[in-house]
Amino acid sequence: MMGQLDRVHDRIAGRFRRSEPRGRAREYVSGLVAGLERKNGWTLAEQSGEVSPDGMQRLLRWADWDIDGVRDDVRDYVVEHLGEPGGVLIVDDT
Repeated sequence: MMGQLDRVHDRIAGRFRRSEPRGRAREYVSGLVAGLERKNGWTLAEQSGEVSPDGMQRLLRWADWDIDGVRDDVRDYVVEHLGEPGGVLIVDDT
């Protein structure tokens, strides 16, 4: 799975103007696909080695990045690499 995660991150990395949010975005997505029992700001931060969720919250609330571009890049990646003919992609924003 990490190979695909690296490819997704390479695709979206240019959507982040600064290196700190770019790296944190990779850690955030890594946490989302990890086998954590619960996924919230605290558990995602702990998974990435941070002591509080402040950095993850800063990424989602205030960091300067192209949100629509990241969405489009991830959607395109999913369709190109994980899609099935006749398949349906359902995205839950939670």
